[in-house]
Amino acid sequence: MTEKTSEIVVLENLKVIRDRVAAAAEKSGRSAEDVRIMAVTKTVAPELVNVAINNGISLLGENRVQEYLDKRDSYVQGTETHFIGHLQTNKVKYIIDKVSMIQSVDSVKLAKEISKNAVKNNLTMDVLVEINIGDEDSKSGIEADVTEDLIREIAELEAIRVKGIMSIPPICEKKEQSLNYFSRLRQIFVDISAKNIDNVYMEYLSMGMSQDFEAAIEMGANIVRIGSALFGQRQYN
Repeated sequence: MTEKTSEIVVLENLKVIRDRVAAAAEKSGRSAEDVRIMAVTKTVAPELVNVAINNGISLLGENRVQEYLDKRDSYVQGTETHFIGHLQTNKVKYIIDKVSMIQSVDSVKLAKEISKNAVKNNLTMDVLVEINIGDEDSKSGIEADVTEDLIREIAELEAIRVKGIMSIPPICEKKEQSLNYFSRLRQIFVDISAKNIDNVYMEYLSMGMSQDFEAAIEMGANIVRIGSALFGQRQYN
């Protein structure tokens, strides 16, 4: 596939995704503007990421610290970037001033490291707490029933704002199964929102990826993280 053809494919994919997002949002009683499309850029060449940016994508999701550091200067400037991958504590210092949100906070230890580095850099970092809603050994995230306890503990740390929750549910063969996971996440989100915890602003429900983002939107997601549906299947090294 030539670069030119790849760019055309990205544009075509983006149009389809926007149409699907709009339809799912309407089904949930919202508009397309209520849902942010995040372009997940793992293994994607900066040239193709820039095609998406130049055509209205304003939010990027980065999974790997070193890959992001290698590519970030090649991106069209002005986009917002969230870190969404598993983050080791010793890597926090490299990205603390280069992203606007860390979506994958799954321990007090990690939150404390983010807090420490945010203070050093004189900034406040927005974070989402990651829930392992399917209790899968292969995935990061906390157990659903300890979400409120962890959020309360993290919210007391300096230079951190809790802005919501993130999750990667199991891949399901049937939409009804996906809807069940997303419904549980939505309920956790609503329940914690109602607590009015200091320094907790439940603004973002980040769930749904290429294979299930419509079901996620129907259940209230307002950030969907889309990679392969936009850029094609990944080419791993």
